[in-house]
Amino acid sequence: MIAIASDHGGYALKEHVKAYLAAKGITCEDFGTDSADSCDYPGFGQAAAQAVARGQCEKGIVICTTGIGISIAANKVKGIRCALCGDPLSAELTRRHNNANMLAMGAGIIGPMMAERIVDIFLDTAFEGGRHERRVNLLMDIEKE
Repeated sequence: MIAIASDHGGYALKEHVKAYLAAKGITCEDFGTDSADSCDYPGFGQAAAQAVARGQCEKGIVICTTGIGISIAANKVKGIRCALCGDPLSAELTRRHNNANMLAMGAGIIGPMMAERIVDIFLDTAFEGGRHERRVNLLMDIEKE
């Protein structure tokens, strides 16, 4: 199951991605928002990230207008490696090299077709391990002060 969340700026793209994943037989748990009415992204990003960190969801996707704010919110949750991706290569490399468990996208930056491609690559690319494993472990050892 995929955790998914957005603020008002990412709502339409979130709904598109949910429908796209459903058509592929992939289930999502939606952590909000439920409309395009103005709202604050931190709580939605945090809720989706907590579901991934707890193991309730395998991976997460968060969306706001730029993807920046909601990715920062998700990365505040211990155990989360949320990467902002606006292109397929970044999505591939963050899975292969960083073992990112959450994807952030900017609805004001990319369109639905690019989002579909990024999501597919993010969900289908495996972590390479090896030398990257050591680096991911070093990242996860960084304590929040």
